[in-house]
Amino acid sequence: MIALTACGQGAATSGSATPAQDQTQAQNAPSNEAETDAQSGVDFLRGTANSNKADQNSGDRAPESAPAEVKQKWVELRAGNAGGLEPAVVNGKGLSVYWFSDDPVNGGVSKCNGDCAKTWPAITVTKGTRLFFPGIRRENIGFIKRQDGQLQVTIGGRPIYLFNKDKKAGDILGQNVGGKWFVINPEGKRAVPKAEATKPDQPAPGGKPASSVTFFSGKNQKDFGDSFAVGVKVEAKCADLRGGFQSLSPDGAVKIWSEPGCKGKSAVVSGPVDDTSAAPIGFPEGVKSYIRA
Repeated sequence: MIALTACGQGAATSGSATPAQDQTQAQNAPSNEAETDAQSGVDFLRGTANSNKADQNSGDRAPESAPAEVKQKWVELRAGNAGGLEPAVVNGKGLSVYWFSDDPVNGGVSKCNGDCAKTWPAITVTKGTRLFFPGIRRENIGFIKRQDGQLQVTIGGRPIYLFNKDKKAGDILGQNVGGKWFVINPEGKRAVPKAEATKPDQPAPGGKPASSVTFFSGKNQKDFGDSFAVGVKVEAKCADLRGGFQSLSPDGAVKIWSEPGCKGKSAVVSGPVDDTSAAPIGFPEGVKSYIRA
């Protein structure tokens, strides 16, 4: 959901500068300290795997043959687009994330074990795993213990999985398999096509004020090649961005401006934005400042 306001309606004064204009300036951005979960020992960090300089040969991008301890170095759960479903949760490789209707919500168990788990690999973590979650509220993420003793991630109380036939970003071959498997959204519900998700009779995803947001220098939440991303806290004080950012992924409602100091044209967004220069936002130079909505 997006709400636009007229030019000149800005917040008071600009806060300290945050995301840098290129990767060489990343050291000028605020430090991203990990929040360690007391139950699991998992380290939660704002931003993406790339913006946190995660090892590209481990975690979600490790080879399929890699041992569990390598795959569990880091996990990314990002709000984005999965085969036209938006917002949907994808991992650090862009693969769609699913939930299983046989699993009881907040039940603390997974009903997919043995051969089922070979087709639907559980997303698991261990103590020391770095978990990046751009666009997902921290309180929506939890953990359960599986039959094999592994710690599985949950979103909205639902254990989450991948599908072994999905091979590339955007694949949703597991959607509606057996009428029981569905791509999950950041709230732990069924992800739906973007047009359906924004119908007036449905609540806006992430309607609460944002606590964090990830800004991307390129369109379509691109975090590789000549683009980069930075995750920041969102507070009730205007903060500037160095340069203009072309897409973003907040974990709730955030107000953005076309000029520094929370001036110029503004918009309130509560979900992923792939192109800030396009209608209805229309920021040709990208986002340059922001504040909690």
